[in-house]
Amino acid sequence: MAYGQKAKLQGDTRTFELSPEIKRYSLRDVGFVESKGGKFTLERSLDPNSPYNQGFKFKMTVTSALDGFKMVTTTANGIKEVNVFKGNNAETHIEQLNYILKDLMDHNIIVEE
Repeated sequence: MAYGQKAKLQGDTRTFELSPEIKRYSLRDVGFVESKGGKFTLERSLDPNSPYNQGFKFKMTVTSALDGFKMVTTTANGIKEVNVFKGNNAETHIEQLNYILKDLMDHNIIVEE
């Protein structure tokens, strides 16, 4: 998946884009980790009971220039993209996903289009 100005999670009707007010320190405040290449990566479990359980994950990466990003929901091992909007426990996964996305919006990292 390539970096872009806009991103949409599989099965979601909403489209997100990077906030024009995005700052490096905001990314760190939320929990993004900066790689040696300068990219910022965030991984969060979509299991509301324990962040250590093997469930679905939300992953987001922002380029070092803060001009592109990608986000995806994956299986526990992070290899296969999944649609968390259908299947078992969809309500709990959606609730946790919405909480993460709201936190990213509150910190001016992404905006809903």
